[in-house]
Amino acid sequence: MRVLICDDHALVRAGVRRLLETMEGVEVAGEAANADEAVIRAKQLLPHVVVLDLSLRGRSGFDALAELRKTCPDAAIVVLSMHEDVLHVREALTRGALGYVVKDSSPAELEIALRAAAAGRTFLSPQVSAPQLRGYRAPREPGDVESLPRRQREILDALGAGRTTKQIAADLNISVKTVETHRARIMEALGCRNASELLRVAMRHHDRP
Repeated sequence: MRVLICDDHALVRAGVRRLLETMEGVEVAGEAANADEAVIRAKQLLPHVVVLDLSLRGRSGFDALAELRKTCPDAAIVVLSMHEDVLHVREALTRGALGYVVKDSSPAELEIALRAAAAGRTFLSPQVSAPQLRGYRAPREPGDVESLPRRQREILDALGAGRTTKQIAADLNISVKTVETHRARIMEALGCRNASELLRVAMRHHDRP
């Protein structure tokens, strides 16, 4: 497991590096001191996991997280932060982090978080887990269409083919209002914020082989 460490304190990076070097099968691929450097180094080194602080000089770790998910989607992100409040945790998860470990955690927690993230699973430090996040569900990325009911997938495909609401209603022998209701539910299910996002997802879905 190749790991990139991003923290703006050299002593923290050194401490995390020494800790990671004691873990079996873990290799420290490199270090970064700020958000921009984290993105650049991740592109160069292609780590499996990025250990990311949120409180960075200049652009925040949240900015780095969002950009890393776009530019290095195969790299899992584990946040290592002093912040334990629910807002920081939720924002990190929303932006794509798979792990959240507070800095006063035991070394074992960080190792568990790294291995979980590398396997595509989520790990949160006990301090920030169930009690604070009860009822929270991270939104799905636009384009997660396979979980939609068959009728909604049909409507989405028709939208991607350029059919209007009236045309879809006629094609499927349902009312215009029913099509509009399905459209609203599709947008909610896929996390689309507006009609343009829905159309982009629909066109991607329609163009798939």
